[in-house]
Amino acid sequence: MFEELSSRLESVFRKLRGYGKLSEQNMRDALREVRRALLEADVNYKVAKDFVAAVESKAVGREVLKSLTPGQQVIGVVHEELVELLGKKAVSLKPASKHPAAIFVVGLQGSGKTTFTVKLGVHLRKKGAKPLVVAADLKRPAAVEQLRILAESVGLTSFIPAKGETVLDAAPKAFEQAVDGGYDWVIFDTAGRMHVDDEMMSELIQLREKVPPHETLLVLDGMTGQDAVNVANSFQKAVDFDGAVLSKLDGDARGGAALSLRAVTGKPIKFVSVGEKPDALEVFHPDRMASRILGMGDVLSLVEKAEQTLDAARAEEMEKKLRAAEFTLEDFLDQLKEVRKMGPLQDVMQMIPGFGRIQKAGLDVDEKALGRVEAVINSMTPDERRNPVIIDGSRRKRIATGSGTTVQEVNRVLKQYFQIQKLLKQMKRGGRKGLSFLPF
Repeated sequence: MFEELSSRLESVFRKLRGYGKLSEQNMRDALREVRRALLEADVNYKVAKDFVAAVESKAVGREVLKSLTPGQQVIGVVHEELVELLGKKAVSLKPASKHPAAIFVVGLQGSGKTTFTVKLGVHLRKKGAKPLVVAADLKRPAAVEQLRILAESVGLTSFIPAKGETVLDAAPKAFEQAVDGGYDWVIFDTAGRMHVDDEMMSELIQLREKVPPHETLLVLDGMTGQDAVNVANSFQKAVDFDGAVLSKLDGDARGGAALSLRAVTGKPIKFVSVGEKPDALEVFHPDRMASRILGMGDVLSLVEKAEQTLDAARAEEMEKKLRAAEFTLEDFLDQLKEVRKMGPLQDVMQMIPGFGRIQKAGLDVDEKALGRVEAVINSMTPDERRNPVIIDGSRRKRIATGSGTTVQEVNRVLKQYFQIQKLLKQMKRGGRKGLSFLPF
């Protein structure tokens, strides 16, 4: 997420940390590099200029705290201004006084509207609500079928218009079904176009008259930079919207949309989509996003993700085994699967403070390597997983063949396991408390 921008800013701050004392000229030189990094990330020119001016006015002349180096002090100011630029605090969906309440998901084709519609349904269901998703995009071929299949895959109820029915006829029927079925939210996946046009806006206006929305969310492709802001401006003038959703932030997103949107449109970013899975949706927290951009990690989001995906009972059972130093290869495999449930490991690791510097040192996370570890352990017999000391040369060859790996990789997995076992026994003898374990 915003890797290029983060890398450029990290380079600037590394230079600042090298100064024992900062002069105004040092500061201005560094901020010139910050502005260049923002512009290369496709941040709106005026937004980048105002941002640098705000940082400079706060940083120049501010007394440097004794506990911090001057470089760290500047980073603190940049973080404050990034949080301000991104919207200060998280903005959730507006509470509805009456249910069901309609949510319109709008945007251009290819922005990720249909996927987000289902993700939002999953998100609301986790909150204890009962959502209904509605196929209201009758323009794009297969859009209706895509929504139906996605909703079915995660156990959401969908409303599919009858063949030949217009969206203006179908929308009131969908809302009636929601009333009769006791649904809390009705999420309409509305039609998009390749570009903003009068026909598109006219249909949205008519649809709003048929079913007044409680909230309208604009889905924007996070990889398109300032183009996303231009789209937002067009929607704002024609039909308005309550908040934005940035999709595809797990891809090559440069950051221009996220950093420009609030300043240019005045509208908050409410959600960010960070993957293909139905639960790969995060509430947008400006302070956490600012920390990620600056390479400070995002521990709060990491904890929340762990709480949502990891089994508390199994975690407690695992802790007991770890304390007793009874950790087997079966337990190792279980832990590996639990962590991988949290999403792509690269994304999870990005939330750990300082991970960017680890990457620069060449110690990157290889998702495929973890898959090979899993394959190696799966190729062992139950006895071998529970008592790996019995794995001799011939068994190692068999495991390598069965897992599609090499004997060297099997040896590496076993070596790592025995090192963990040794560490656990040392901790048990030392009486260490609060033991935790992640298999990477």
